[in-house]
Amino acid sequence: MEAKAITRHIRQSPRKIRVILNEVRGRDVEDALNFLHFSKAKAATQIEKTVRSAVANLMNIDTDTNVNTEDLRIKECYADGGPHMKRFRAASMGRISKLNKPTSHLTIVVSDENN
Repeated sequence: MEAKAITRHIRQSPRKIRVILNEVRGRDVEDALNFLHFSKAKAATQIEKTVRSAVANLMNIDTDTNVNTEDLRIKECYADGGPHMKRFRAASMGRISKLNKPTSHLTIVVSDENN
């Protein structure tokens, strides 16, 4: 059984989020949460929240079956690009310079199958 959690419009570029995602991909959920909780990266807090949400989604899918959280693994995780916030900033000689503030969408799939 598997469950998915999506966090949208994270105010960080997908490239920076993928660096941390590559560390937790395929790990056990407990091991990944431990790594993310003590990581200093800004992306780690958003990834940790999304992993916890995916685990909660898995537990709420079917309340009749008993899901053991120790058997869960991160099956898939990826960060896609979101909309860019386009801003302007003052530049020299009365001109403006363009600022591009990227956002990203984070998707994490948690599964209890051994693959």
